Amino acid sequence: MLLKLGGMRAALGVLAVRRACCHSRSAHTSPQTLVYKPIKKVMVANRGEIAIRVFRACTELGIRTVAVYSEQDTGQMHRQKADEAYLIGRGLPPVAAYLHIPDIIKVAKENDVDAIHPGYGFLSERSDFAQACADAGVRFIGPAPEVVRKMGDKVEARAIAIRAGVPVVPGTDAPISSLQEAQEFSNNYGFPIIFKAAYGGGGRGMRVVREYEELEENYQRAYSEALAAFGNGALFVEKFIEKPRHIEVQILGDKYGNVIHLYERDCSIQRRHQKVVEVAPATQLDPHLRDRLTADSVNLAKLVGYENAGTVEFLVDKHGKHYFIEVNSRLQVEHTVTEEITDVDLVHAQLRICEGRSLPELGLKQDKIRINGYAIQCRVTTEDPARGFQPDTGRLEVGLKLFVWL
Repeated sequence: MLLKLGGMRAALGVLAVRRACCHSRSAHTSPQTLVYKPIKKVMVANRGEIAIRVFRACTELGIRTVAVYSEQDTGQMHRQKADEAYLIGRGLPPVAAYLHIPDIIKVAKENDVDAIHPGYGFLSERSDFAQACADAGVRFIGPAPEVVRKMGDKVEARAIAIRAGVPVVPGTDAPISSLQEAQEFSNNYGFPIIFKAAYGGGGRGMRVVREYEELEENYQRAYSEALAAFGNGALFVEKFIEKPRHIEVQILGDKYGNVIHLYERDCSIQRRHQKVVEVAPATQLDPHLRDRLTADSVNLAKLVGYENAGTVEFLVDKHGKHYFIEVNSRLQVEHTVTEEITDVDLVHAQLRICEGRSLPELGLKQDKIRINGYAIQCRVTTEDPARGFQPDTGRLEVGLKLFVWL
């Protein structure tokens, strides 16, 4: 039984607790046998804000927390917020330290960690990391390794979407291996087209090509970016949709085949393919289109046996037609706006699902999920105009005023 936690932010305490606090396991009517194994200690294989976010959820649920940190992050806040903290990646650069799977698994095994939360970024969508956790007898708070692999491969995810009856943008069925294949695609479908990294996201390895003369240069740049960012330069090509809305649907799945959606977020305001403003729910979205987006998301997730939190992303063109882009098999930065409008704590849900709880047992049924108001998340991007607006770092010394119009 989920218990209500006093003194927490209204309705955040435990998963929509008004619905769940009196819902016992005996009330669950599924014919499947529930396999419940409580989590006593969680490691977050990440740093910064998302590590602290997960630690907070664990503390609210009475779960002990473990941080890992690089040599450069010795004084960082996420180390101080955990019950235990251990150094990883000795002698490595900061990013490489958080990608060092052997060190992370070693710390987990030596300190009786029951489960690892990957956060977002770093190892969060690496199927080999999910498999390494399973091989070490440590639970991965996310989908099964094979599902992570399928969703991380954009070409395979696209094929799965087609099998689920979800519309997709015209594109190559497999990663391309030469400029000639890109030329053939452009001859068949015309310009503009877009190159995308086959094994990663976040805007890296993504290049729009509007005319034939730009094709070779953008192919080489996209390949190099994908290779540097993901260790694999494989690309696929799609027809580019002009000025679309970027709508994503939050989903939750459990170990027993149940999948629900928690409505959508509009992430259309972007800078260099990076999300800047996220709004939940999407404004002025046709109700019938909302129904199609959410239904397609749930159907796709059920087809692959999706477990835990994830996001199904779509483009919506000016005619109101939607197209599948990808599935992010992890918690996203903007998950908090969904929490605000649904009163569902997604990190609590992740932990309880990993323990073996079912969605109905947690009070999470589709007809109980309601939208209440709007929530907006804005990100501050730092760029240096003197260097062609290249990404920059440093101290923020001048006050900011941010205005957002819906």
